[in-house]
Amino acid sequence: MSVHTSKVPVPGPLLAAPGRSAVRAGTALALLAGCNAMVLLDESMVQIALPGMSRGLGLTPVGLGWVVNAYLLTFGGLLLLGGRMGDLLGRRRVFLVGVALFTVAAALRGAATTGEFLIAVRAVQGIGSALAAPSALALVLSMFGDEGARKRAIALYMAVGAASTAGGLLLAGAFSSLGSWQWVLLLNVPLGLLILLLAPLVIEETAPSRGRFDLAGALVSTLGAVALVFGLTRAAEHPWTDPTVAGLLAAGAALLLLFLRIEQKARQPIVVLRLFADRNRTWAFAATFAVQGSLIGTGFFLVQFLQQFAGYSPLLSAAALTPVAAAMMCMSAAAVWLERRLGARTLLLAGSLLLIASNVWLSRLTPDFGYAAEVLPALLLFGTGMAWCVVPSVILATSGLHEDEAGAASSVHNTLQTLGASLGLALLVTVGTQAGQDAQQSLPAGTPPEEAMGQVFVHSMSASFLAGAAFAAAAFVIAWFVRPSGAARS
Repeated sequence: MSVHTSKVPVPGPLLAAPGRSAVRAGTALALLAGCNAMVLLDESMVQIALPGMSRGLGLTPVGLGWVVNAYLLTFGGLLLLGGRMGDLLGRRRVFLVGVALFTVAAALRGAATTGEFLIAVRAVQGIGSALAAPSALALVLSMFGDEGARKRAIALYMAVGAASTAGGLLLAGAFSSLGSWQWVLLLNVPLGLLILLLAPLVIEETAPSRGRFDLAGALVSTLGAVALVFGLTRAAEHPWTDPTVAGLLAAGAALLLLFLRIEQKARQPIVVLRLFADRNRTWAFAATFAVQGSLIGTGFFLVQFLQQFAGYSPLLSAAALTPVAAAMMCMSAAAVWLERRLGARTLLLAGSLLLIASNVWLSRLTPDFGYAAEVLPALLLFGTGMAWCVVPSVILATSGLHEDEAGAASSVHNTLQTLGASLGLALLVTVGTQAGQDAQQSLPAGTPPEEAMGQVFVHSMSASFLAGAAFAAAAFVIAWFVRPSGAARS
């Protein structure tokens, strides 16, 4: 079944309002893109702050992984429920509640004095994102009924997020250099407050629909995801044959199978199964899930490498990573143009190849690297590959929708994106930890502790980047199953 985009015949409620000016509509789109920017900015800030968290709170690599995964788990596990709440209660209302919860949690984590408190607040922050993100994307989709305008809006939505990532990296690096990692975690609080202040003035409420919550489906899917990620994370410190590791992985798989069964029988399922009737949308969802494992490692491992072993300051390490965001910001607009001429499949294949190349390139880093020759090209490939994978995936996932399916499609897309990142990070940390343990056992006797630590981390990072390349290779294989669109064939 080829992708078609003619099923959204009229503009949604945001553009249909009488007397709505272009400025007001543009402001609404900017605020919704600002929510996406706030979420991405937060990820960048946490990555810059990871080394400071490790020193200040005594967190191990597994503990740092949980700082990231506590957020990703609640975010990804509750996204489906958050999207359904927007459909039933009104998308603007749920969006504002999510932004408020996210902002309050972001303010509280700046006062964290223990790793446990920080991880708990990050989990609460994930709940806020789960409410805000699907409603934000669904509101963007409902603003534009025209196919071309909708694709441009998606590109702008992503470009704003990429620009915020670049700016956030530099700002977080500056604050971390001048103050402490706790200051960094407060930076997106003003943005959240600005969205809460202006959004009610320019974003109109959608009409709530009648229905019920699929609480059983939401609970089982969340528990299944938690079990899988917890099992993979525990495998970083225990063998795969450990009863707890094996039991958690088996329980996670069983719960997700049970979730599918629940959705088949539910009168109003949390996942609208007819979304998967379109072949291209199904493969786009699969590519979205797979590609996240190739993206998550760069920020998590490379920031620690630059600060702890290459001698970079937080500001310099932030500046070193900005080419990723700059490339993604520029190539997001180019991706829309290329998608129209080459088709989504070709763009996905090209983007996956670039992600494979960048991960393999970064896996060869050593402490005596040269930035211009050995890091910068890989980061430019990485940012371009990210844009060329994410933009066509979003376009395929949100094309051919009926007006009442926008919330469900955006929820499924965001859920797979977040869970893919969470599971990918857990697996990368596990692979990296085991590679580091093997490297430590093979070190010559009498190796100085600082040199030994550097060698162990480099081996760990290298193995993790190779695992990221494997995720990108899986996305490349998936892309072959996407059928060319009619425009690309002609």
